[in-house]
Parts: sequence; structure tokens; C-alpha cells
Amino acid sequence: MAEQLKERKDIESPYLWDLTPIYESDEAWEKAFAETESLADQFASYPGTLGQSPEHLREFYDLMYNAFETLGRLNGYAFQRKSEDNRQDAAQSMYSRSVTRYVQLASAVSFVDPEILALPDDVISTYLEAECLKPYRHILDNTIRTKAHTLTAPEEAILASLSEVTGSFGDITEMLTDADFTFDPVPDPEKPGETIELTESNYILLQRNQDRRIREGAFRNYYKTYKGHNNTFAMLYQTQVKSDAAHAKLRHFPSSVAYSLSANNIPVSVYDSLVETIHEFLPVMYRYVALRKKMLGLDELHYYDVYAPLVKNVNKTYTYEEAKALLLEAVAPLGEDYVNTVKKGLADRWVDVYPNVGKSGGAYSIGTEKSHPNILLNFNGTLDDVSTLCHEMGHSMHTYLTHQHQPVQYDDYALFIAEVASTVNENLLIEALLKKETDRDMRLFLLNEYMEGFKGTIFRQTMFAEFERIAHDKIDAGEALSTTTLNEIYRGLIEQYFGPELVIDDEVAYEWSRIPHFYRSFYVYQYATGYSSAVALSEAILHEGAPAVKRYLEFLSLGNSVYCMDALKHGGVDLSSPEPVRLAMKKFDAILTEAEKLIAE
Repeated sequence: MAEQLKERKDIESPYLWDLTPIYESDEAWEKAFAETESLADQFASYPGTLGQSPEHLREFYDLMYNAFETLGRLNGYAFQRKSEDNRQDAAQSMYSRSVTRYVQLASAVSFVDPEILALPDDVISTYLEAECLKPYRHILDNTIRTKAHTLTAPEEAILASLSEVTGSFGDITEMLTDADFTFDPVPDPEKPGETIELTESNYILLQRNQDRRIREGAFRNYYKTYKGHNNTFAMLYQTQVKSDAAHAKLRHFPSSVAYSLSANNIPVSVYDSLVETIHEFLPVMYRYVALRKKMLGLDELHYYDVYAPLVKNVNKTYTYEEAKALLLEAVAPLGEDYVNTVKKGLADRWVDVYPNVGKSGGAYSIGTEKSHPNILLNFNGTLDDVSTLCHEMGHSMHTYLTHQHQPVQYDDYALFIAEVASTVNENLLIEALLKKETDRDMRLFLLNEYMEGFKGTIFRQTMFAEFERIAHDKIDAGEALSTTTLNEIYRGLIEQYFGPELVIDDEVAYEWSRIPHFYRSFYVYQYATGYSSAVALSEAILHEGAPAVKRYLEFLSLGNSVYCMDALKHGGVDLSSPEPVRLAMKKFDAILTEAEKLIAE
């Protein structure tokens, strides 16, 4: 029987995060919030004036970024208070009010980019050279970069007014799957006449069940429901893709993918190179599929076997104290300063450790200016929980170093690189564990955990990225995306990426319709590039040592002061070349080779 969750008040304070560096109390937060009531109003006199002088624009930027920093602290504290126990009305109210005020500020300053882009070229040139605007030069450069794709103010207003509608297809899909869907229960093979509930939230959990009968039953019943709504999903997704294509055309981009990647100044060649390079290494993936089939002892490997645990009777658990020790051991290659900061973070209660009644699930890292970052965990003692601690501390150290070295306007980092530091820490953890593990089964377990990261984050996300590219290219070319077309595209990609050892069940063709990220177009490729970058960085850290560590820590300190590709290049990863992805694939090959040897013994 699972241990009953504690109320938060019953958890000892060393295992609760300390929010007092942000605000001493909720009362202090309320006082600070009251002082922001007219924050947005101070910008009322600025529209139409930003062309007066560089000094005037500097004054506006200083005011705007300080205002966002103030509201960011208010919002961050309220979000964390809400996460502690989502039953708290007071914390819910604090968070809701802070979001509203943030939106008010964003609306009040929304004129800035269109107004700057409307300035004459000679004025813009003067601003780019002005000494007083030097701290904002990258922001100006990034704004001006979009000039060719920015419409007139009335046209921008029209598009903005339609954004809620054109961005609603994912929300509709989520409502359909999370609120309206019901699935036939799965017969319990161990209890004749009884069934196991099947839901959207427990499907993957059931796909990891040791009992193959449960996995297959969940798979058949889950996709039976999706098949029954196949035409609806196809219409929703086709409309999403058409919306992307329309926006790309209106903004004078040559394709939907170019439009999407422009936000982070990423060349389309990076996207295409990722797909092409993974194609080169698909035979390695086929070997992993064959190994999975062999380890499971199956005559036929089906799609409901791809999540099944490969190593049985490995149930090692860890205390939180052991997890902290493993974290410190894992990050030791990053140097004394890094380790000491992590130690300080653990001692100063950056981490909210255990689950409690009402606490938000999962895990996250969050940071605000002028205070340390914090980590929400729901630690239960599994290896996954240890890995999650390492993962989130990677995010926190990225945030901490960015805040230490960057002013408020550059104190964040883009999604394109957001998962790099967290994955580096995960890789360092598993490498540290493998270095000292001698038990065959435990070593196989660790190797498989490692390989699953490659399978799920590089191969699978690249497959998703290729699906998106094919679908958008068809719409860009004026073709239609019928239900049959989408199903055939996806089924073909499953066959291509998993190879000849996988039996392709009919249900596989409907999986595309359950992927929510497809409604955040051209997003998923970043998981694959980020993971590949992390592999390249962690390998350099472990094998090159101090020079690689220096580059890496500098990368973590850059924030948004440079473009993502330039930040990674500073750290030693050049994604304009296929080499980082190739290096990741060679690492996958090496891990797989060791697992194959262990199985052959």
C-alpha cells in the first residue's frame, strides 16, 4: 500500500524550499504588489516618442526591463506558493493577480518593436552605434532583424486580434482528449472478471507494465478511441498547418519552417541537417530495436513493447541524502566553484523535496532576479528521482550563472538551449554511476536508461520533426492533408525509424493525433538538437577536462546576450555542422555495443 501523503505542515523544514529571499512573507508580497498598481501607466507617454534620441530610448528600455523584473519576482513567488498546495485560495489569487498585472504591462509596452521598426534607416543606424544603447545593442539587433517580416501597425493589430483563434487548435485537441475522451478498461489478466482503468494520464504507465497482456490491451483500447475520432484530428491538424502557412506567407517567409525558426534566428539548414544525420544512423536504432526484442524474449516485437522494462528485478531505491551525494559526485567534473554552489544551494534550501497533499506534480526549476533559483521535486527514491534532481539542478545552475553575469534584459535563455544544461547533468550522473557499477543486471539497467534517452529524445523527436516538415511542406505547396495522408505519412515514418524488427500494427498510424507538441509547430526538433548538444558537451567535459569546462560555464553565463547558435558555439558546439549530432549517435552506438556484449555473455 502506498504511503499516505503528508500535509505540508508535517514535512520538516530542511526539505521545504526557502522563499524568503524573494519575499519575507505573503504580507511582504502583498505590499510589493500594491506598489505596482500604476506600473503600466508610467509608459503611457512613450508611444510615438522613441525616435527622439538614443538617450530617450535608453530611458524607456531601463524603465521597461526594471518593471518586468519587478513583476517577474512577484509572479515567481506566487507561482511557487501556489505549487506548494494548489488548494490554497490565497496563493491562487496571488498568482492570478500577478499574471493579470504582467499582461497589463506587456500590453502597455507592445508598441515598442513596431515603433522602432518604423524609424527611418538612418535613425536606426545611429541608435545601433550609440554608446548609451550599448547594453541593449543585441536587443536592437534582434528587433531590426525582423523588419522585413513585420507588417504595418494596422496589419499587426489584425493578426494580434486573431491570435487567440489561430492558436486554439491545440486547446481544442486537449479539451477533446483530456475532458471528452473515455477509453474501454483493460481486462486484468491476474484477476478474471476485473478490469484496469485506462486514461489519458496512465496510458504510458500501462505501456511500461511488465505484463505484456496489459500493455497490448491498453494499446488496442487506447487507439480504438483515437481511431474513432481520426477525421476530427485530421481536420484540426490540417487547419493548424494551414494557419502556419498563412502566417508565413503574410510575413514574407519562404516556408512555414523558416517562419517558425526565425524567432530564435535558427537557419532551416539546422533542422534539415538533424533529420539527414539521424537518417544516416537509423541502422544503429534498428540494432537497439533488435536488442529490445532479444532481451524481452519475443518472437515478434510490437509497438506496445517499445516502453516495456528490459531488466527485471532491479528495484534499487535511494534516500534523499544519497541522491544529494550522487548529484555532487556527478557534477564534480564541472569544477570546485560549480560544486560549491550546488552544495550551497542544497544547504540553503533551494529544493522542495517531497510530495505533499495538494502539491503540484512533476518537477521544475524556477528563478527570479535578486534571489536564488528554486527546485520543485516530488522525490520518492527511484533512480528517476535522483536523475530529476540532477536535471533540475542543471536548470538552476544555468539560471544562477546567467543571473550572476547578465543584466536583467539578458537574464533568461531561449527554449532552444533550455534543456542543454539539465541533460548535461543527467549524462554526468549516469556516467558516474556506470563508472563504478559492476553488477551485470544493474549495469544493463543503467545502459538501457541511457539508451532510452537517445531513443526518446533524439530519434523519436526527430521523427516527429520530420512528420511536421512533411505535413507543412505539403500545405506550403498547395496540397491537401487528408486523414489518409496523415496516417500514411506517420505509419511510414514509424517503419523507417524503427526498422524491420518491429511489427507494424494498424493502431500505430493514429499515434500522431495524440502528440500535443504538434500544435506548437516546429518545437520538438529542439529536444533532439538540445540532447545532441548536451552529449557533445558532457563528452568534452569528461574527456577534455578544464578547457571544455571553462567553455561550458561561459556558455551557461551568456543568457540571452547572444543568439542561441552563437551561445552554443561559444560552449564548443557548432550546430551549423552535423558533427554534434554525429557525435551523439556515435555515443549511442558505443552504449549499445556494451549492452549487446553484456547480453551475449
